[in-house]
Amino acid sequence: MKRRELEENFFKILMKISLAMIAVVIVVIIISIVWKGFSSISLSMIFETPKGGYYLGKEGGILNAIIGSLYLGVASTLLATIFSIPIVIYLNVFSKANSKLTNYMRLSFDVLWGIPSIVFGGFGFSLMVFFGYGASLFSGIITISFVIFPVIVRTIDEIMLTVPKGLINASYSLGATRLETGLKVIVKQILPGIITAILIAFGRAIGDAAAVLFTAGYSDSIPASLSDPAATLPLAIFFQLSSPIEQVRNRAYAAALILIIIILCISIVSRILTNRYNKFKI
Repeated sequence: MKRRELEENFFKILMKISLAMIAVVIVVIIISIVWKGFSSISLSMIFETPKGGYYLGKEGGILNAIIGSLYLGVASTLLATIFSIPIVIYLNVFSKANSKLTNYMRLSFDVLWGIPSIVFGGFGFSLMVFFGYGASLFSGIITISFVIFPVIVRTIDEIMLTVPKGLINASYSLGATRLETGLKVIVKQILPGIITAILIAFGRAIGDAAAVLFTAGYSDSIPASLSDPAATLPLAIFFQLSSPIEQVRNRAYAAALILIIIILCISIVSRILTNRYNKFKI
């Protein structure tokens, strides 16, 4: 008993140390971003596009990057979700459990999840060259959709595996088809988990820089159509942070702070919607 207690206490200490280290790193990152970027945030920075000399420290803002990031993040997440949910339903409802095809598909999505986003960017750029399509918002949306597609599939898939088999068998016993069971029973049961998966994917979509560097391009204007190039907050941070002008570098930290605030607001809204759904279900 003493050996087991010692092992348990040892791993508890390790977990607490790991948690503390991660918390310290996160706090340091947030404090550094707020410290360097808060003083550079202004209404003109949020509600104006870059003007002449903006990257030399003069007037203007990053409204083009904010709007471009939202366009790209929302559209790519919606597109990836539309294609992900049918695949997950097939894996968990229509295909045989632990079959070779099912295991192969899950392994494939795991591999795709681990591929660096710059590889997807290169793939997207190759498609652009093949079809003769230039850097644009549309190209960025397609590329980011490929990036977050395996994230949504595998996250929702793992959540679906937690649905009790008895609930599924009860649905079949009442005469429901597999499609009805998948849509009306399983999806409804794990809806809060689906919202979480979509949020994770959106956070990666709006914060990715490598995949859109060659595909979405960059523009100081707000994209008016899918064929226009689009700026994003990660690229705005990248370009401004490499400037030798201190004021411009501080604006990069301000852009990073704005990106964090956007993701935080979406997280809060998602948590509120999830809690309301759970109360309604109860």
